Amino acid sequence: MTSFFAQNKSVAWVLLALALFVLLVTVLAPATGTGVLSTSFVKTLGKTLCLMLVAVAMDVVWGYTGILSLGHMAFFGLGGYMIGMWLMYARTELIIAESLRAAPIPPTPEEIHDAIGQQIFGVVGSADFPWLWGFAHSLPLQLAMVVLVPGLLALVFGWLAFRSRVTGVYLSILTQAMTLALSLYLFQNEAGLRGNNGLSGLQNLPGLDVVPQATISIWFFWASAAALGLGYLLFAWVVSGKMGSVIRGIRDNENRVRFLGYHVESYKLFIFTLTGIVSGLAGALYYPQAGIINPAEIAPIASIYLAVWVAIGGRGRLYGAALGAAVVSLLSSWFTGGGAPNVNLGFYTINWTDWWLVLLGLSFVAVTLLAPKGIGGIFDLFSRRHPVPERVGDFGPDQGARRTVEGEEEK
Repeated sequence: MTSFFAQNKSVAWVLLALALFVLLVTVLAPATGTGVLSTSFVKTLGKTLCLMLVAVAMDVVWGYTGILSLGHMAFFGLGGYMIGMWLMYARTELIIAESLRAAPIPPTPEEIHDAIGQQIFGVVGSADFPWLWGFAHSLPLQLAMVVLVPGLLALVFGWLAFRSRVTGVYLSILTQAMTLALSLYLFQNEAGLRGNNGLSGLQNLPGLDVVPQATISIWFFWASAAALGLGYLLFAWVVSGKMGSVIRGIRDNENRVRFLGYHVESYKLFIFTLTGIVSGLAGALYYPQAGIINPAEIAPIASIYLAVWVAIGGRGRLYGAALGAAVVSLLSSWFTGGGAPNVNLGFYTINWTDWWLVLLGLSFVAVTLLAPKGIGGIFDLFSRRHPVPERVGDFGPDQGARRTVEGEEEK
């Protein structure tokens, strides 16, 4: 582990910065500190950490392996749906049990179950639990679904796509089609996830009604920070060493890597599935802080936004993807939440709520044309002011043979 951090110094710096940030927010949060930060802003920061994690996962797929996936927010949303099912079931069960407690005749478990179904699905004109909710009563089983459902979808889709050797823009279109099909399916009431209504009230943790939201928000903030730190460490390890060299080779010249004897499809499938699982975990932490999830969260535009975050931050460097997601997410909250003042030009008033997407699109174009390394490239000015020195020696059968050892890519 010591040698790993010695070879990847940026990882240690990122984890240290994350730890200091968590400490600062803890001191300023209303539940644990001075209360300078509002509860809603602590939730915004916690959600931002989740978005940073899925952006890092996207960077491993796109920036390191060369697969432009336009469907990773589908895995993110599925993770949210899986944990949301338990949250809605358990909270509704407590409400139903409390309302029936004063009944002259105690209700049977079947009556409670039917009442829960009526409460949850009455909004879509149903009272029966779909088969998808078979494990919703059990937190451990539903947590397993947070991992298994996004992971299985990523595994099956990746296996079908990669074994057919679909690459480039065609693969991107397929991932987008998968996301669109899933989103349209979830919009139907028959899908079993309340259609357009989605799952709501997820911020209310069952059995913790007496705990204020300020405390719950800092709990989720800590959990999100821990997930980001562990996820960053995992992906930094994945993209280093032999595996990192292979997936970079796949990105740069897939046919050459295949010619060298590596099973390219297995590497791509592993990366695609692993990042899908981590994206699902990030979604499971995000939506209890957001309080609601609906099919619009899985629409293809969400995955396009994710690619924009990674591009603006700087793909091919993990800290760049995380930084891009943080900057764009916080700016989006500021511009669309009414924080940015409108600009009166006399003949026209710029309302940033309406113009934010235009500004984001222009920023993406500007970064692509003028700063292809993204925001993360700024750190190059500090870390590489001088050329990397060459290490030259006799490394061949002939006396005087030379070899240069070049610097590795940033993690």
